[in-house]
Amino acid sequence: MTLFLTFTVLGLVLGSVYAIAASGLVLTYNTSGIFNFAHGAQAMIGAFLYYQLQVVWGVPTLLSVLVLLLVVGPLMGFLLHRFIMGGLRDTAEVTKIVVTVAILLGFVSLSHWVWDPQEARMSKMFFGADSYVTVGGVVIRYHEIICLVAAAAIAVGLRLLFTRSRMGVLMRATVDDPDLLRLNGHDPERIAGLAWALGSTLAVLAGILITPVAGGALEANALTLLVIDAFAAALFGRLRSIPRTFVGAVVLGLASTYLVAYAPSEWTWITNLRDALPMIILFIVLLVLPQDRLRGAAVRTRERYEVPTVRRAAVWAGVMVLLTVAYRQLIDDSSVGTLLLGLSFAIVALSLTLLTGYAGELNLAPIAFGAIATIVAFHSGIDGEGLDARMSVVGLGLGVLAAALTGAVVALPALRLRGLYLALATLAFGGIVSSMVLRETQTRSWFGHEMALFPNGNLIVSPLAVGPLDLGDQDTFLYTVAAVFAVLGVGVVALRNSGYGRRLAAMKDSPAAAAMLGQRLVRLKLSVFMISTGIAGLGGIFMSMALTSVTSEHFVYTLSLSLVMLTVVGGIGYVSGALFGGLLAGGGFALIVGTFNELSIDHPVHAETFGILSHLFLVATALIGIGVGDNPSGNFHQIFHGQRRLARAPEARYAAVAVTAVLYALAYAEVIGTWTFTIVVLVLWMALPALATALRPHRMLTPEALAARRSAPPELVGIDEPYPPVLAEHLDRELGLPARHRALPVTVAVPAPTGPTRPAATPEEDTRHVPA
Repeated sequence: MTLFLTFTVLGLVLGSVYAIAASGLVLTYNTSGIFNFAHGAQAMIGAFLYYQLQVVWGVPTLLSVLVLLLVVGPLMGFLLHRFIMGGLRDTAEVTKIVVTVAILLGFVSLSHWVWDPQEARMSKMFFGADSYVTVGGVVIRYHEIICLVAAAAIAVGLRLLFTRSRMGVLMRATVDDPDLLRLNGHDPERIAGLAWALGSTLAVLAGILITPVAGGALEANALTLLVIDAFAAALFGRLRSIPRTFVGAVVLGLASTYLVAYAPSEWTWITNLRDALPMIILFIVLLVLPQDRLRGAAVRTRERYEVPTVRRAAVWAGVMVLLTVAYRQLIDDSSVGTLLLGLSFAIVALSLTLLTGYAGELNLAPIAFGAIATIVAFHSGIDGEGLDARMSVVGLGLGVLAAALTGAVVALPALRLRGLYLALATLAFGGIVSSMVLRETQTRSWFGHEMALFPNGNLIVSPLAVGPLDLGDQDTFLYTVAAVFAVLGVGVVALRNSGYGRRLAAMKDSPAAAAMLGQRLVRLKLSVFMISTGIAGLGGIFMSMALTSVTSEHFVYTLSLSLVMLTVVGGIGYVSGALFGGLLAGGGFALIVGTFNELSIDHPVHAETFGILSHLFLVATALIGIGVGDNPSGNFHQIFHGQRRLARAPEARYAAVAVTAVLYALAYAEVIGTWTFTIVVLVLWMALPALATALRPHRMLTPEALAARRSAPPELVGIDEPYPPVLAEHLDRELGLPARHRALPVTVAVPAPTGPTRPAATPEEDTRHVPA
């Protein structure tokens, strides 16, 4: 009985911390309509700051907690809303999710910069682990009592806030109809900022409380994931009900502790199951949630994507393969692997273009499907031994098929729900794969066969061999992956231009209208998710073959989130956006950070400077997703717009091609380095529209734009030009307003490019408007 009570108390304490974290999540979602995936990262920052204050700097515990809860937490939430979240109105769900994911990654990179992850840090309980009371034979520490009391007080307080207070009603109104709120004399931005400050404070409080309860050292990724477990509790309340969220958190905490206490000792996988339990519960909750109502009106957002024709896509696909072959001649053998890895990631990112860009569905764990495909291909498709071992086509096909079938299972919530819920389902799937599948290193019986899913935590994936095509040769492998990406890119564009693609677009814009026109949404969602996850599985197998040896670290959830974020930054509705995201996530980060490390070794005097630049690059790159709020269509949308304008001045393109050819020849002759060639060419083509506009304005600009350059129209004077007093006199006279300065001569010529200019009035005419 004592054992039961002990684990019950532990479960209640863990559930209470989950409840605090989940309450903050529900609060921000209710008041802004944004599901904050960075909530766990905010809790992580709070936990590290508490350690810094209380342990490193020796600040008293109470003062440290007050500083964090009264200053750091509210300030963090207010700044997030003021500079980031407030600009996300009228954007698609994927844009809102990606911005919060960017903040999550930025906070994780920042914590690795400030607090060395190689150093172990232990957070202490309030009043110490030796301060406790005994009730019925059960030891309850003061820290645990504080957790229980704080969770209960927050649950009651938030319930009263939302149901009994005027501020709670105003907070909910900020997301329902901010314009109506503004008409009634309230400031919705100030109210939303207050809600974000409160939600951020709850995240910081959860971060302070949870580390001593969960045990272990402070670690950024683990602590972020630990609070993400609270997502399941928030889903219990459907992101709206605080009491049901509280109940869900308690159930989650009790289930975790009872599983450890009463599971048979021979179940060696029980630890993995315990780690994955919140994600499993999250997935189950998504399955049993009621049917989501279809919206009756089309969703109007600021995202705009232009789909090319199949012929144009085929031309650019050929150009891309040729550029890959040409670029290979400039890089050494050690850099080919990095480019190969980037192209493999680009194939994975291409699955997001189809699923999210065209169909409007979300997948936050594309790399996890690559892990499933890799495991199946490894166990079913390796022929030979040692260096002669090769992957077979059958193994490759089975791996892709396994990823597609797994995608169909994961998409089950999507058949009834959409948007955010599917994103959470895929995130839960990624957590289950990381916590259970990739940790299955022991040999077990699977359908009558003895094997280990992930033997020794390391898979040796041999290259593919099909007839004369042997990917064991690195150059052949590189050109093959480039060709596969090009073919898949053309195929995705062809799919979008087909009737199937138009049905996907209709489902994305208005599911209700699509269903009314007879479209079978269930079949559409299921099919597009299977195709998408199959592509992700193919990219994952190529990635594993490029690395040769893969561990669970190659399929971590942060890698999936980085890939999704960078693809959205590039333009998730474009094949080129997938190429951008894949190259940067797969090889760009490692290449640039490795370059900084090499510079540090070569120049030890400036090692500290290069180290700072390396960390700064990681934080800045993670935070570029925040800019998606201002440019939700992605960077390539703007690039394509600028490049299309060059059709009016083809000589600019010819000149740029000539300069590029000269630079390539210099790089090939090793007169300039590859890095120099790459950076100069990228800057040249990015800046080419602006250069052409500056040098050839009469060709690049429309007649209206040229006229606007010459003189501003009257209605823009004072905005684009100074507003002189003589002009004010002229406008007063034209509008029949009383003259203010009779002594001023009113013979000024006002810029008025359109329409005939009225003659300036004489002083006699002006006196007619002067009141008696």
